This record gives sequence, structure tokens and C-alpha cells, in this order.
Amino acid sequence: MEKIWEFFENMNELVYVSDMDKYEIIYMNKKALDTYGFNSSEDIHGKKCYEVLHGNSTPCSICNNCELEEGGFKEWRYYNPLLGKHFALKDTMVCEDGRRCRIELALDNSIQEQQSNMIQSYQNLEALANEGFRIALQASTPDKSLDVLLEYLGKSLRGERTYIFEKNRSGGDDNTYEWVASGVAPEKDNLQNLPPQICEQWYRVFDENRNIIIKDIEDIREKDPLQYDNLKRQDIRALVVVPLYDGNKVIGFYGVDNPPEVAIDYARNMLQIMAHFIISCIKRRELVKQLKVMSYSDKLTEFGNRFAMEEYINNINPDECMGIVYCDIIGLKQVNDTQGHKAGDRLILNACACMKEAFEGWGLFRVGGDELLVLCPKIEKDKFNDNIVKLKNNMNSNSVNMSVGSIWRDNIREGFDRLLSEAEKLMYEDKSQYYRNNRLDRRK
Repeated sequence: MEKIWEFFENMNELVYVSDMDKYEIIYMNKKALDTYGFNSSEDIHGKKCYEVLHGNSTPCSICNNCELEEGGFKEWRYYNPLLGKHFALKDTMVCEDGRRCRIELALDNSIQEQQSNMIQSYQNLEALANEGFRIALQASTPDKSLDVLLEYLGKSLRGERTYIFEKNRSGGDDNTYEWVASGVAPEKDNLQNLPPQICEQWYRVFDENRNIIIKDIEDIREKDPLQYDNLKRQDIRALVVVPLYDGNKVIGFYGVDNPPEVAIDYARNMLQIMAHFIISCIKRRELVKQLKVMSYSDKLTEFGNRFAMEEYINNINPDECMGIVYCDIIGLKQVNDTQGHKAGDRLILNACACMKEAFEGWGLFRVGGDELLVLCPKIEKDKFNDNIVKLKNNMNSNSVNMSVGSIWRDNIREGFDRLLSEAEKLMYEDKSQYYRNNRLDRRK
């Protein structure tokens, strides 16, 4: 059966239990054992409390056993010269297995004055964090919220650079957001898909729910040479990095480079407070992406829809060359009517696969039930024509029939809509030719 005092095992205060009549130590919690330099409870077995706790050879003259009673606490303060510390003490008595036992809780009070001076500092920390949240929440998108917050943190912590890294699908790390102080070179573009080995030791620390604090980069030169080289190249001398968790999973980290040494602990606390908001913004960003994918892509083919096409067109420079391929899947209606819509869906997917293989990396869109479109800005004419040949070869290899209308211009200043209409007209001419050559009724 567990003893009542075993409840105190992991408390941050020192706790001990002694036999009040024999003065023998019965129990010391982990904090007390560590403070007095013992490795385990076996080291104190049979020892006297006055020997262990105060270095005396006889019972302490200040012993207050006679004042203790069950159900009440005696509170007092005491300076322990053996440890050189001031303690705030709480003592009580319990009866256990026929023994009168003294339980004492000792709170290290040596830094009370320092702690009281820090109360204002932590109040300032809370106010600083709240102000950061307020400013970030005013941003129009999650991405902008993260950018605003990193700038706010960087300036508040007097760092040279603040950043977010996220684990990518290949297991590497991408620097996804960055703020740099005036005169500091950006590093974001140089820190994409970092090999997993570079941050391997950091993730082991994160798995233990701990942070990374480096006050002098030279301290890790021997024990973490890959990370040392990575940081040294960026002229990082010190840093504080905090893990980002989604549930129990570490999905990345964020931190500050080269904060003042006196602000290291303050920076750690600030980053820990902000970490939950960072995760919230990342989750909102992913939700926005998912919603955009849902609203901008065709559910069956995953090609872009007309909304996606319009956005794609808005980002095209009209002074640059352009290729357009307009396709229509021949016989889709007949397949749907005779074999069912599942067979029709397979035909559509096969047609899309032909187009994707020929025009991978360009703008692929489904603009109607049987109509597919490829937009190729900044493509050379020879490359464009080669891809059309590849498309038609793919169609032959996969038993897919599509009418194809293609057009290339060295610029689109005459207007995109006009070019699209021309490509569509060529597609219908190709479709009519197919039906004439095969003596088929287009209505079927």
C-alpha cells in the first residue's frame, strides 16, 4: 500500500518524513534527494534526520516535534547553513503503522527577493504577448498573421532573426517564414528542405518536451557538428528555439537568433507563450488551403476549375509567349449512356492522364463535362509543338479520343479571351473532321 507522502514524489518543493521518536529518516522525495546529493532512498536508509538535513550529531535545538499535531500545519522560516539556503517550512504530524511521523515541506526562499522583482517582468511579458496576439489577429490572412508576429517577436526580443521551420513530406525541414532585422541577411531561400540529419539532435530534444537554448554556438561544435556548420554559416552566435506540436507530434520549430544574453530566459518564456498561437495560425492556413483546393479544383480529376483558370490567367504576363491547348473528349456521352457514369469517369481520368503526362507543370483545367484545357505561359513554340505530339501519342496508347485545338503566340496582347475562342474553334473543327473521317453521327 502506498504511503501518503508518496504523493509528494515529483513536487518541486523538498519533502521529507522522519520518525518523530527515533529521529530516523523514512522518506525523501526526488527534489530533496537531489538537493542533498543522494542517488536513491537506499542512501538514506537508517540515517538520522538531524544528521542528513543539518549535519548535526545530536537532535536539533530548533526541533519543533513537540508542537506538531495531526490535522494542522506549523509554518515557519529557517536558514539551513548546510545548504546555504533560506526555506519557508510547513510541518505536520501523521500516524502511520503505529509510528508518529513528521512531514516537512520546504520551499526554497533564497531567491524570494529576486522573484518579487521579477513579478513586474512577468506582468510585462504577459502584456507583451497579448499585444502581439492583438496585432497578429488584425492581419487579413494566417500567413500575414505569422509574418506580423515574427516581426513583433524579433523586435521585442531584440533578436536579429525570427523564423518558423516546418517538417516537409520528405522528412526535411523548410524555413517557411522569416523576419530579419535591418542589416541582417535573409536566410529563408537558403534553408529549404534541410536534410533530416541537420536537426536530428534537436528533434530528439523536442521529443522530450524540451527547448533548444544555445548561449554560445561554440558549445555545440564537437557534439553537433552538422548543426554547428549550419548555424555558423548564418553567423548565428546564440539562439532560442521552441518546438511546435500538433497534439503529441512535433511538426516543426520556431525561434530567435542572437538575442542579448541577458534576454535568453525571457525569450524562451515569450516563445513558449506564443507557440500555441503559432500552431493555431498554421492550422488556419492549412484549412484555408484545403478550402481553396476544394473551391478551385475539379473533384474528380483534381484539375483546376474555371475559378482556378481565371486566377491563373490573371498572373500571366501578356508580353510573354503563350500556348493554349483546348481538348474535347470524344464519345463521353455514349459511354455514360451505354456503360454507365463510372465508365465515363474512367474515360475522363484516362484523358486527364494523357494531358498531364504531356504537359506536367503547366496549367491544367477542366472547364466543362468533357472539355479540358492546358495553358502554357512562357513556353517556346518548338517545345509546345513537341508536347502536342506527345499528347496525341499518349491518346493513341491509351485508347483515348480527343479533339484538339492548339494555338501559340509570342504574346497575348490581343487578349486572352480571343485566343481561347480561337483555340476552341480549332478544337471543334478537329472534332468535326474526326466524325467525318469515321462517318459517325455527332448526336450519338
